[in-house]
Amino acid sequence: MSIKVGLVGLPNVGKSSLFNALTKSSVPAENYPFCTIDPHLAITPVPDERSAKLKDLYGSKREIPATISFVDIAGLVKGAASGQGLGNQFLSHIREVDLIIHVLRCFEDSSVIRQEGTIDPLNDFEIIVNELMLKDLESLEKRLQKLDSEIKKHGLAPAQKKEFETEKHILTQVLEKINKGDAQGVRSILQANPITTLPLLSSKNFLVVANISEQEIDTFQDNPHYQTLIKTFGQARVIPICVKTEYELSQLSSEDAQEMMDMLGLKAPALQTVIKKSYDNLGLITFFTCGPQEIHAWPIKQGITIRKASGEIHSDLERGFICAEIFNYYDLIQIGSIKGLKDKGKVRTEGAEYLVQDGDIILVRFNV
Repeated sequence: MSIKVGLVGLPNVGKSSLFNALTKSSVPAENYPFCTIDPHLAITPVPDERSAKLKDLYGSKREIPATISFVDIAGLVKGAASGQGLGNQFLSHIREVDLIIHVLRCFEDSSVIRQEGTIDPLNDFEIIVNELMLKDLESLEKRLQKLDSEIKKHGLAPAQKKEFETEKHILTQVLEKINKGDAQGVRSILQANPITTLPLLSSKNFLVVANISEQEIDTFQDNPHYQTLIKTFGQARVIPICVKTEYELSQLSSEDAQEMMDMLGLKAPALQTVIKKSYDNLGLITFFTCGPQEIHAWPIKQGITIRKASGEIHSDLERGFICAEIFNYYDLIQIGSIKGLKDKGKVRTEGAEYLVQDGDIILVRFNV
């Protein structure tokens, strides 16, 4: 499945450097606004130690990890919704992503240009969200006008009229929240009353990267900007990272990167936290197909049936699905062999409506 995470923020907050580190790409990151003109996209593997263990158990030749696409979206500025900066094209790029990562500057450095004056990550966040809501305002007003027109039509079926009226009621509540600048209220309403007719920018789920300085890697808890973000969004949503250090690590060999991490007291690159939290925040789980040729990790939304999940492997498997042989990674690791799993009754045959669980290893039987 195609999964896109968009990196957004004001100019010169570290978006492109974070993107380069995540993808080991070479997006330019010069010190001036609008360096990134077009959105850059790159595919990043999701760290998962289970694949390596399965490769050893099966003696497979290679691993194919689950992946996420990260999109580096050029810096937004106040007035983007009305065309300021590079305006509407940035907002349209945000519409296409599944999750937003707000990159917020939490470090002081006079050598890095900042158009907004003093460092204020919460204000930066609000500037971006306000622009998203202003763009949503246009969409809402157009949709409400259309709903009014549809509701007034003669001969409209009662069920259809009720559906339109319900949508109008929900969107009117959303409009009130947007007029108050209450993005959290927008998300709360749409989570309680999901609608598919109008995807809103300000309702998208998000994480926050607090970009700290190199000197604060060990003491980021003392950073007042980080603390403000924690109080506002909660610790689970805020990821403290020194983007400059993570970029430097990403450009080194494995041995040199490990040596640098040892010097800094880092157990693993903080980028792994960004990738894993993005994956989890999107409600994704992983199932595996295993054999002598490859171990393949497949990302799917939680709550998907085995028949639909098999379509991620190949459309023929979903179309001609008969049943699936299933066992779980954790049972395999605990017992140690597939024969042992079968002896203990841990290998099951499941029908089309079985809901796939994280770590399931599957073999699909099909006929087309």
